[in-house]
Amino acid sequence: MTEVSMGVQDLRRFRPIVGGDYLKELTVAAESLRQRLQGRIVWNINSTAAGGGVAELLQALLPYARGAGIDVRWLVMHAGPEFFHLTKRLHHALHGSLGDGTPLDERARSIYETVMRDNAADFTSVIRPRDIVLLHDPQTAGLASHLLAAGARVIWRCHIGHDETSTEVERAWSFLAPYLEEVPTFVFSRAAYIPEYCDHGKSTIITPSIDAFSPKNQELDEATIRAILVNCGLVEGPPGDGTPTFVCEDGSPGRVNRAADVVRLGRAPTWDTPLIVQVSRWDPLKDPVGVMKGYAKLREDGHDHGAELVLAGPNVTAVADDPEGAQVFDQVLDEWRDLPHSVRGAVHLVSLPMTDVQENAAIVNALQRHAAIIVQKSLHEGFGLTVTEAMWKSRPIVASAVGGIQDQVRHEKEGLMLEDPSDLTAFANALQRLLENPAYAAELGANAHRRVEAEFLGLHSLAKYAALIERIDAD
Repeated sequence: MTEVSMGVQDLRRFRPIVGGDYLKELTVAAESLRQRLQGRIVWNINSTAAGGGVAELLQALLPYARGAGIDVRWLVMHAGPEFFHLTKRLHHALHGSLGDGTPLDERARSIYETVMRDNAADFTSVIRPRDIVLLHDPQTAGLASHLLAAGARVIWRCHIGHDETSTEVERAWSFLAPYLEEVPTFVFSRAAYIPEYCDHGKSTIITPSIDAFSPKNQELDEATIRAILVNCGLVEGPPGDGTPTFVCEDGSPGRVNRAADVVRLGRAPTWDTPLIVQVSRWDPLKDPVGVMKGYAKLREDGHDHGAELVLAGPNVTAVADDPEGAQVFDQVLDEWRDLPHSVRGAVHLVSLPMTDVQENAAIVNALQRHAAIIVQKSLHEGFGLTVTEAMWKSRPIVASAVGGIQDQVRHEKEGLMLEDPSDLTAFANALQRLLENPAYAAELGANAHRRVEAEFLGLHSLAKYAALIERIDAD
């Protein structure tokens, strides 16, 4: 196992956003929990320290809990490619998708349980009776019985799911069910994701959230945005008078030093070129190919208004628990090569550097803030933190009405929603509508920012987790 190093953040930095009364209420709750847990640890266990929404959530939330005096720690399990191939299959199935169709059979169960036993031996060497353990997603479900036997109080936190049941969804839950039978407490992102056998007063809904002050979401002025994007090769120079700098999680200065790997036909976009941007893992459920084809339709119809498309994701060698990334990127690249020359020249495939996670976050921040439109055309989605991030930055959004995106964006209030993510005409029309109506686009963006401020900041999640731990520890 690996323990992820975390800093400490003061809750008081949120005072200008949420006001003194709410901050005082949260501080009182944190002090109550601190006294209750004195001498005990709240552990979080997941499968990767970088890449994907769960790692970002933990990076955003845990320093504030530590700053409130609660001993919160983060452990990452170890496993090989065979295990992550299996859990990617489960990930697809829980979204109602076949994925690569790998059987969830006895061999798969043997692979899964072997990894669970090996990791459990490590975890139980440091986790003590009455410690609180939050296990995140299917990769960790099989640890529950081992940790319960060691006397820990276990919560399984599932960040993904599907609004409707299907053969694949049932297949995934059937695989996971034996490992969750003894778990007393579950947390889901949406009520629709709760399987029947979990829905017996054991489940709590806590929506994911963002940290407004992290490198990915902190305010950046225009000069800094331009310097970052020019420095990493996403926008053509000159860089202007700014510097490619940001503030790290611990308050120290950071700088964007590394360039992104970009596949493009010609030159980078100019600073004045409107950009349509989707930032996500290279995952078929994010439908990067569909985004390209929808943009191609917009451009071929002559309604692009000079806008170019940026598809950005992590370098495919850098995310340990996503073995599918390289294959999906290759598929996107093949589809890009098949685009008409006039369209291909306006589509940029960006692999962002992951050596320094905070540098990566700062690049994403700058790219999102510079975007004319941010897209999340997912076929399925657990929650969609990239949407939350875009909303915080007051960007107009075109997104699919799937999963947790529906809990964030109301059609024509905070963005434009696609009822059918595969409808490329509707997608192109939505892009056209925003490009042709900048005042309307700005209004949607402003509404989106206010919604995140009210509902999706990390403080709101911390308050819900504190109440949940108080409740289960009193039982």
